[in-house]
Amino acid sequence: MDPTNKFTGKRLTGLLGTTRKTRIMSAGAIFLAVCAFGAAGVAPLAPDASDLPVKSVAENLELPNLADQITALQKDDQQFIHEEKVRPGDTLAALLTRLGVDDAAAVNFIKSDKVAKGVMQLKTGKRVQAQTGENGELQWLRASVVDGRDNPVKLISITREGDKFSAKETPAVLERRVEMRSREITNSLYSATDATTDGGKMPDVIVGQIIEMFSTSIDFRSDLKRGDRFNVVYETFWQDGEMVRAGRILAGEFVNRGVTYQSVWYEDPVSKQGGYYTFDGKALKKAFLKSPLEFSRISSGFSMRSHPISGAWKAHKGVDFAAANGTPIRASGDGVIDFAGVQGGYGNFVTIKHWANYTTAYAHMSRFAPGIRKGSKVNQGDVIGFVGSTGWSTGAHLHYEFRVNNDAVDPMSIKVLAQAPMTQAERARFQVAAADMSHRFALLRPTTGSTMAR
Repeated sequence: MDPTNKFTGKRLTGLLGTTRKTRIMSAGAIFLAVCAFGAAGVAPLAPDASDLPVKSVAENLELPNLADQITALQKDDQQFIHEEKVRPGDTLAALLTRLGVDDAAAVNFIKSDKVAKGVMQLKTGKRVQAQTGENGELQWLRASVVDGRDNPVKLISITREGDKFSAKETPAVLERRVEMRSREITNSLYSATDATTDGGKMPDVIVGQIIEMFSTSIDFRSDLKRGDRFNVVYETFWQDGEMVRAGRILAGEFVNRGVTYQSVWYEDPVSKQGGYYTFDGKALKKAFLKSPLEFSRISSGFSMRSHPISGAWKAHKGVDFAAANGTPIRASGDGVIDFAGVQGGYGNFVTIKHWANYTTAYAHMSRFAPGIRKGSKVNQGDVIGFVGSTGWSTGAHLHYEFRVNNDAVDPMSIKVLAQAPMTQAERARFQVAAADMSHRFALLRPTTGSTMAR
């Protein structure tokens, strides 16, 4: 063998490896390296950017004519919307001036039109909105009229129609919202409800309802302690983004000294009967009030007596409550007006038919409350009339009777009756409503547990 070939073969074999697998892998690597160097050698070089040709392009752009735009805007009538609140001692002229209205025709219309002049009787603090043109001419004006309880009842709208105006009244449309609040007692109930930690203080009317709702179980003067909590779900009513009043508490939960008390409002959509219940459907409200007058004293009880006018010895089939003339008389229970009118010695007289076979009667009224007539539905606590001395009466008082199957019984001797129980269908509907409120409370309450009141 040629020594040169022998030497070269050995050297090459040594470079590639001794095993067949190693030699194949080494040969592959050498082949890829040779290909890479070959590609680099034949690849063209990129041209220098400075050697590339440069071409300039010039184009005239048409700019907008600002003068034409200003002229076009000046041709359009500018309109402005203002909102003001009625101030103490405001006159129509002062209010319209703040609203930007400078329109003698509009002023004359408001003063002369039967509907429009309602703007002149708006209460202090009520909002008025108006749209005017650039010269102060009135385009439209809107204002809400409220009732004696400051609740919006109608909306007055004044609108320009060419050179004339028109005015109309429409029922006020309120937006109902449901709010949920959770508070902890750190000092007192009122300091907790006035806190703004969750966006705002609670309305005073809701605070009053909380106390009324739980006062049979909690003495709010002495039982509260630091760390007590309460959750409440209630309704509010809004108009144009402003809250105008709070409504009813829909559900309440109070944890006092580790014991939880709950109440949920439910009004059956079929029977229209409503009240507060525990979450298992037990009525919290008693069927009848002990007294139909808030502040009074018994002047004559249910017994035999000498009639103050005739002098005859006869049974007094009711209880007389002495009170000042005009004192409001409340319905002692839910029911329907069975009679409202004048009836002999009873004078102005009202009878209410309640559930089952119960009836209550109210005599000697000075006058009836608005809307009290046969067939009217009343709820417990509704004012049905006012104390007077009509009929066979020697002084202002209320004669109150409680009847069972039309037989008079002593209302002071009757055991406290629970509210009328739910029917099976009412209970099924109640459970759906109660489940929603229970879920809301689960979102509000902390994770720590407490004992449920039984």
